[in-house]
Amino acid sequence: MTENESLFIGRLSVLAERNDPIDPSLYGKYDVKRGLRNTNGTGVLVGLTSIGDVVGYEIKDGQKIAVPGKLIYRGYNIEDLIKDAESMNQFAYEQSVYLLLFGELPSHHELEEFKEFLGSKRTLPENFTEDMIMKAPSSDIMNKMARGVLASYSYDSNPEDRSISNILRQCIELISRFSTLAAYAYQAKRRYFDGKSMYIHNPLPNLSTAENFLRLIRSDKTYTDEEAKLLDLALILHAEHGGGNNSSLTVHVVSSADTDTYSSIAAAVGSLKGRRHGGANIQVMEMMDDIKANVHDWSNETEVRGYLQKIANKQAFNQTGLIYGLGHAVYTINDPRASLLRDKAAHLAEQKGLQEEYNLYKLIEKIGPEVLYEKHGDGKKICANVDLYSGFVYSMLNIPRELYTPLFAISRIAGWSAHRIEEIVAGGRIYRPAYKNVCQEREYVSMANRR
Repeated sequence: MTENESLFIGRLSVLAERNDPIDPSLYGKYDVKRGLRNTNGTGVLVGLTSIGDVVGYEIKDGQKIAVPGKLIYRGYNIEDLIKDAESMNQFAYEQSVYLLLFGELPSHHELEEFKEFLGSKRTLPENFTEDMIMKAPSSDIMNKMARGVLASYSYDSNPEDRSISNILRQCIELISRFSTLAAYAYQAKRRYFDGKSMYIHNPLPNLSTAENFLRLIRSDKTYTDEEAKLLDLALILHAEHGGGNNSSLTVHVVSSADTDTYSSIAAAVGSLKGRRHGGANIQVMEMMDDIKANVHDWSNETEVRGYLQKIANKQAFNQTGLIYGLGHAVYTINDPRASLLRDKAAHLAEQKGLQEEYNLYKLIEKIGPEVLYEKHGDGKKICANVDLYSGFVYSMLNIPRELYTPLFAISRIAGWSAHRIEEIVAGGRIYRPAYKNVCQEREYVSMANRR
């Protein structure tokens, strides 16, 4: 952009910003459900789903009562699925995908058949890597993934067929290829933006999603079973989170317009990229970098509390007043995903000599809610959310930070696919909420009379 263009855009941006303020009192006057949330913090009920449930509170006598957090996939507690997989020493993300798509736990034969089919689809279409990834690399992998999803339309011989069998075929192919797409986009980013070597390995059909991903992003293609199992756990925990989270709601909204699968999923990728959604784990890591640089004794509760108070008072880090990794729209007492990742991270931290850093995370989980309560004084319980520990886990797995949010997408494509199918089967009506216009009608001024 030239200097004159920059000045021109600058002048226009002043007009745009000045023209769009809304008097905050009007939201209360018209009972606007900002963020589609009721005044008590619960979500506005806009649909029904049988895919997943996020439990963090109960409503009794009109009051919101905090309860221990639970994450439910198709009626099953996610903790039971994970315990069973651990007892069998199995990777379980693929089983979670099956459950989310088809509503039932697979038999051994059904799971093996499904895994074999997923494995056969991991390779990207012919010339896709060269034409769609290498020729237009992106500094942000989420944007490249969205482009890759949209480009997949051109490689599909039947992209517009809205039958469930065809949508299911499209979704399974995307689920299978997402890890390859993200890994190759990362390699292109390394080459063109970081000036580093690029390694393009072929995915292996017999490997799990977690194993293939670690294999594809590492130059030597090696990983340990423990590393892959920990990543598999993270994928399971991020695969679904109810129909009300922003990206899954995006799938419902876009699918309700009767558009194609690729348009719907690409929109969800754009939603997940946001720093208030899937991008939050990177915000946590940047905050932790700042804390580690400014707190001399990580084990000193008084010193850690003092710096968290500075963050909450907008005197430190990015001056937003937010302690990232704390708080959730639904979970109140605990986020079960955070609890599971925290417990698994403990063992890996001990192996890698990172106990001091791990203990700092636990200290922030303990002190942070107290600091925020002292600052804001409301009665809402605040707990650590999954983002507090997911980035730390990924860092211990030597996964580059720019892949943290793409990993979220690799996992959540399972839930998105289930929600797209559900909307097509059970929705049948385009989303059309109301917005109250608060701009007064004005008398038109002809061009001849304008200044």
